[in-house]
Amino acid sequence: MFQPNHHHHHQDSSIVIQVDEKETSIVPRDEVQNGGFIQAQSIIYSSKKLQDNLHMIGLKIKQHEDNVKLLKSQRNKLEDAILDLQVILGKYHATTPPNTENAHNSNQSEEDITEQVLRHEKSAAGILCQLRMRHGTHASNLSCTKGVLGIVATLGRVEDDNLSRLFAEYLGIESMLAIVCRTYEDIRALETYDTEGHINNGSGLHGLGASIGRVLDGRFLVICLEDLRPYCGEFLADDPQRRLDLLKPKLSNGECPPGFIGFAVNMIDLDCTNLLYVTSSGYGLRETLFYNLFSRLQVYKRREDMLLALPCISDGAISMDGGIIKATGFFSLGNPNNVDVQFPKPSLNPPDNHLETEKQLKEMTWKKDKITEDIKREQALWNSAKYNFERKKEEFVKFLAESSAYATQLQIQAGPR
Repeated sequence: MFQPNHHHHHQDSSIVIQVDEKETSIVPRDEVQNGGFIQAQSIIYSSKKLQDNLHMIGLKIKQHEDNVKLLKSQRNKLEDAILDLQVILGKYHATTPPNTENAHNSNQSEEDITEQVLRHEKSAAGILCQLRMRHGTHASNLSCTKGVLGIVATLGRVEDDNLSRLFAEYLGIESMLAIVCRTYEDIRALETYDTEGHINNGSGLHGLGASIGRVLDGRFLVICLEDLRPYCGEFLADDPQRRLDLLKPKLSNGECPPGFIGFAVNMIDLDCTNLLYVTSSGYGLRETLFYNLFSRLQVYKRREDMLLALPCISDGAISMDGGIIKATGFFSLGNPNNVDVQFPKPSLNPPDNHLETEKQLKEMTWKKDKITEDIKREQALWNSAKYNFERKKEEFVKFLAESSAYATQLQIQAGPR
């Protein structure tokens, strides 16, 4: 009796539950829940798919961006090396000088320069040249001029006539005619003083001038190499002229300013004797005399290139069409002055490794052009990946909006729990 009763009770309870559910009319909720579950699964799946898609495109964007950066830094290095080679080969003929009256100055030899210096009769440089012409090698044995290396204008050579004139104008006649000595002792031999501190006209250069009928008048500049602070960085590798490996100017985008040709200090050609060990500490003329005269003076093709590069000009600049910036903030305007003392031209025979350098230059230029093509291609891929990313992002945002609207709608349908 008890058992069937229990059995009946069990059936009862199950019936009650079923009836109960029917009473609260949850059949539609059941279907909604099943459908909702499938829908939710599909939303999650689609969302994941869209997110993965975005992630993949994001990675592509990063990859193209990194490639562009790498290629650009490779191109920058090549451009720097190309500039160095062009300076080594003297390939910087950019524009003709603004006024061609100076044409008679072109292709000046050392004799021409000496002749021009001699015209400065009352200058120390003029007296020195006169002595050297009169006494030849004996002049260097005269006690007062024994330590004189020469005058600035004859200690360097410049390939390009226009540049030579610009350098001379930038330095000014006083520096061009400056006498260069090795030590302070050599300078003391040039001028002596009496007990009151007045110049002793009977000795030194003053005495020598008087002896050849040239009275030394006014001040003159003398440069003591031992006292100059030399350049202490690296030199360009495998360059017989030992040019200085100076950091090229860079604009804020990391690229070399357009129209930049090189540094004045590296455009001076030196004799073998002046390249090495002019001072007792083992320095040559480039890293002592010319580095102190020009510092990091930059050379540009045109005035507008130079003006665009202003933010990265530290020690003045000149442009091949006659622009001069003396120092940061000091602009030299107006027409070029007629320069009568400039640097002579180098001797005509090119160095042995000229052809090798030409070949290197061709190869590097070819590599640079190839990299530029690669950059263009990578940039296009990068742009299209960015465009794809934006499109997919919009799709994803739209999808999220739609699925959240759908979820809200489900909640409304489901009603209060």
